[in-house]
Amino acid sequence: MVLKVKKLKEDVKLPVYSTDGSAGLDLFSAEEVEIPPGQWKLVGTGISIELPDGFEAQVRPRSGLALKGITVLNTPGTIDPDYRGEVKVILLNLSDQNFKVEKGMKIAQLVISKFERVKVEVVDSLSDTKRGEGGFGSTGIF
Repeated sequence: MVLKVKKLKEDVKLPVYSTDGSAGLDLFSAEEVEIPPGQWKLVGTGISIELPDGFEAQVRPRSGLALKGITVLNTPGTIDPDYRGEVKVILLNLSDQNFKVEKGMKIAQLVISKFERVKVEVVDSLSDTKRGEGGFGSTGIF
């Protein structure tokens, strides 16, 4: 499979796998942004992508930034295969200090996943299960 990438600015970094075993491509900031504590900013990567039909790209946080209190607000953010705009990341600062995003900094991961489209069918009832309608902690914490 090939991920087609268009540079929207000449000096941006392309997504890259950091190691041979990486599941996600690193995404890099194309701009400098300051994020105050408790705030979020939309950060551009300076690229747009073209995915094959039947594939999506998921934008996910990086563990190194999460350890510093910086995460992706809508995680995982889905990029549909028909989207051609700039890939942008909503970074959220959960720390108690300003966070400076520098140009060229790794800000998120991009994981490519296959998906299936389904037909929606309205029914009068659903099959019974042991769990039933239990949710939001109904299975316990241990």
